[in-house]
Amino acid sequence: MTAEGLQKLKDELQYLEGTERKRVIAAIAEARDKGDLSENAEYDAAKEEQGHLESRIAMLKAKIMDARIIDEKSIKTDEVQILTKVRVRVKNTGAEKTYQLVTEGEADIREGKIAVTTPIAKGLMGKKVGETAQVKVPAGIMEFEILEISI
Repeated sequence: MTAEGLQKLKDELQYLEGTERKRVIAAIAEARDKGDLSENAEYDAAKEEQGHLESRIAMLKAKIMDARIIDEKSIKTDEVQILTKVRVRVKNTGAEKTYQLVTEGEADIREGKIAVTTPIAKGLMGKKVGETAQVKVPAGIMEFEILEISI
């Protein structure tokens, strides 16, 4: 994981533990004030939301504790690997795309960051410029020509 990715996780954790936790606690208190808890749908919904929130907080804490920072200077660009950016041409459409292979916690398709566990990333891993990767996706087989590898 990059230092930037770790910081994003820490920022999200801080937000959830601060702002979101306070909001959910206030929602529970407000619902509790409305009377009989056995028939109070708002209370049940707020408690369920609290459970999801606490679960997400626990998951983020575990990810942060297990995170390993990868020094970007040690990454080579002779083949596709984690943290490299790869510019590809989709053979059947001719479209060019650029992906950066990242950990699951850093994946953001809008930014072109795909998790190394995805079928496309798995198919691209280890490939060199000029090679073609055949990737099995739900729609069939896609072929990607590796055009460039960078950091």
